[in-house]
Amino acid sequence: MDKTTDFGFKKVPEREKAAQVAGVFHSVAGRYDLMNDLMSAGLHRWWKRFAVLLSGVREGDRVLDVAGGTGDMARLFARRVGPRGEVWLTDINRSMLDIGRDRLLDEGWALPVVQCDGERLPFRANVFDCVSAAFGLRNMTHKEAALAEWRRVLKPGGRVIVLEFSRVWKPLAPLYDCYSFQVLPFLGRVVAGSADSYRYLAESIRVHPDQEALKMLMVRVGFQRVEYFNLSAGIVAVHRGVKL
Repeated sequence: MDKTTDFGFKKVPEREKAAQVAGVFHSVAGRYDLMNDLMSAGLHRWWKRFAVLLSGVREGDRVLDVAGGTGDMARLFARRVGPRGEVWLTDINRSMLDIGRDRLLDEGWALPVVQCDGERLPFRANVFDCVSAAFGLRNMTHKEAALAEWRRVLKPGGRVIVLEFSRVWKPLAPLYDCYSFQVLPFLGRVVAGSADSYRYLAESIRVHPDQEALKMLMVRVGFQRVEYFNLSAGIVAVHRGVKL
């Protein structure tokens, strides 16, 4: 019998999850950035800047942006590494990646762009100073395998940065649940034409490992000095680990 995995609150065969996630992001790609601004009141931009700051990336570094989508993180990293550095924008979803590539080019950033699976990267071991994934790990079929793959391509001393939705401060949970399951699907239907895609978003957050569980997962695959930073009362968290 096929192994199953979470797709929101549903169980689906592991071999089907990537295609179903791809369908979600293909359906909202054109309005993805607008929806991010609306549903976070613009806070996602601050979360991403904080994550890049925590990465410790410096001029001349090589950075891999996994599940980089429309290029927000790649742009921020490119500004930090400068012309001597290198930032690779990757995503499994062609619709998202096309938008990210075009926007970066329009802004003067000619970054290398690769369509690939974040669980099976087409890069040699020990080549990047930093691997970053913003709101991408949650959608991976095999999270532990993805983290191990990111560790593989890091140089010794390199850092992984995972920015992801997490567990909100408990007193805020009822209000957050109401927003997640009522407001987000409504916004998704009106703005992006897909209530189901944003219902999946709300569900996928609930089945994703919480702050401590993700920290332990990172330790299990070999990352050291693993720590996390809660932002906006735990709505999101930034996890950081080092490959020694």
